[in-house]
Amino acid sequence: MCGITGWVAFERDLAAEQSDRAVLDAMTATQTCRGPDAGGVHLETHAVLGHRRLAVIDIEGGVQPMTVEHDGRTLAALTYSGEVYNHRELRAELEAAGHRFRTRSDTEVVLHAYLEWGEGLAERLNGMFAFAIWDARREELLLVRDRMGVKPLYYHPTPDGVLFGSEVKAILAHPSVRRVVDLDGLRELLAHARTPGLTPYRGIHEVRPGHVVRVRRSGVSVRRYWALEAREHADSLENTIATVRALLEDIVHRQLDADVPLCSLLSGGLDSSAVTALAARTLGAAGAGPVRSFAVDFAGQGAHFHADAVRQTQDGPYARMLAQHVGADHHVVELDAAELSDQSHRATVLRARDLPAGVGDMDISLLLLFKGVRERSTVALSGESADELFGGYRWFHDPEAIAADTFPWTLDLSRIAGPGSAPRERLLDDGLLAKLDLDGYRRARYREALAEVPHLEHADPLERRMREISYLNLTRFVCILLDRKDRMSMANGLEVRVPFCDHRLVQYVFNTPWAMKSFDGREKSLLRAAVRDVLPDEIADRVKSPYPVSADPNYPVVLRAELARLAARQESPALDLLDRRRLADALAPDTDPHTVRLAADLALDLDAWLTDYRVTLEL
Repeated sequence: MCGITGWVAFERDLAAEQSDRAVLDAMTATQTCRGPDAGGVHLETHAVLGHRRLAVIDIEGGVQPMTVEHDGRTLAALTYSGEVYNHRELRAELEAAGHRFRTRSDTEVVLHAYLEWGEGLAERLNGMFAFAIWDARREELLLVRDRMGVKPLYYHPTPDGVLFGSEVKAILAHPSVRRVVDLDGLRELLAHARTPGLTPYRGIHEVRPGHVVRVRRSGVSVRRYWALEAREHADSLENTIATVRALLEDIVHRQLDADVPLCSLLSGGLDSSAVTALAARTLGAAGAGPVRSFAVDFAGQGAHFHADAVRQTQDGPYARMLAQHVGADHHVVELDAAELSDQSHRATVLRARDLPAGVGDMDISLLLLFKGVRERSTVALSGESADELFGGYRWFHDPEAIAADTFPWTLDLSRIAGPGSAPRERLLDDGLLAKLDLDGYRRARYREALAEVPHLEHADPLERRMREISYLNLTRFVCILLDRKDRMSMANGLEVRVPFCDHRLVQYVFNTPWAMKSFDGREKSLLRAAVRDVLPDEIADRVKSPYPVSADPNYPVVLRAELARLAARQESPALDLLDRRRLADALAPDTDPHTVRLAADLALDLDAWLTDYRVTLEL
């Protein structure tokens, strides 16, 4: 995995001025965490590309930016982030068409695929990717993002071209970009309903999943090359289960392709256990040794953990059970309250996200887990996105959430932080909340999303509604988690792959009737049936448990102490956004610090963001 960036300006010679090269170098340097192994730039008159590399396939040959020349003239240049899992098949097809390769890298396959098929290459790629191709013959730029949005890509149109980067920070490094967040930007930040294409920063857009952006002298155009479609599902339940299993086996096999140490992320839940077990089988059959697995845990979790409606069981025992079952080389990264509350870790999370997240230890623990993983592996397989695909979350099965006239997960957010947690907006000023009207913003975005849902004729009301719930999760919720996983992993130079985001599996399961997805009366029926034979019954039958949070009572106490320090600093910029009375109540000795855990996290993140990123709020 890598970090990419670049600058197109049709009205200036970017290769001539040393000051422009210095700007490109600064933009590229912001991506060093994504690509710690090497860096490079490519200069053309009207386009300059930057690249930071995390070497995974063809360590020696896959240097970037990569170019193709003819008669001493550059035809096209590519800066690429991601993995294309069908690169071997595409290479064979391209070689048959006359293309010649000098490396084993999938990067070169993507470049030649563009020369052969133009922007139609996007439809042929199976993988997670975000890349930019400068066509020197036509003087135009192509930005391409994978179907599910696993890999990020942003762009900022300028009067004579565009700036782009894997992360917003690459664009912000350009001196012409103003760091402005207006009311709509703040709404997008706080609504917990990600709108494809938008960012909180004014003028900075994301390339939407499954889309191509083309930049010419005449302007910027956008084309969708993939979307979820409504298709009749003709397979029986037995054949559907067999198809899911066959797809998963093929996907995991493809995603084990790496020239560097590889592992799995193992929580002990159904999703990560399925990926780990299938990976163990594939590696074992190839004589490649045991799969390496990693889990996160918290010091004293056993003593402090109390089961509730959201988290009925701890992850640790189940992760160890699965590791023993498949013979994995298992490692546990254990964290304590001091590490979770360390402000340097909070600052790292902020720099990774470029935005305040307000989810506290859930981000920090993931960051530190990936730090521990990176000490032994460069690539990790994850179970992310199975819940959105197979219907694993509570809101897929809660009649109130299903019937709600809004994004169903918004009813459940506080519960994820633990029993008694109050909403994270609790400390915001009433006047600001009235201007934001977050409920109204969510309703408007919800209506937009519903209008996109593809339906089959003659579907009964329940099937129609569950298709809507699935679509919302696969286009508006999963992107929040994929973004989080990408930022926390790439902050450590770790590549995380997500088998459940393979577009073949997503399209197939999306069109599987809800009655099949819940045929045994539980969540994720299809997935459980497809992988039960490779799992212990205790794990196959385990009830869904969200990503863990620390149960250490010291953590919310330390967090509130940080909030008190913020309140005591008159220069804290977040104070202008907070209600002083509510802040005082949150800091009162008789207030349970756990109840303000999310709100304190958001306040601390906002303060650090406004300070470090020098953001101008135009509210």
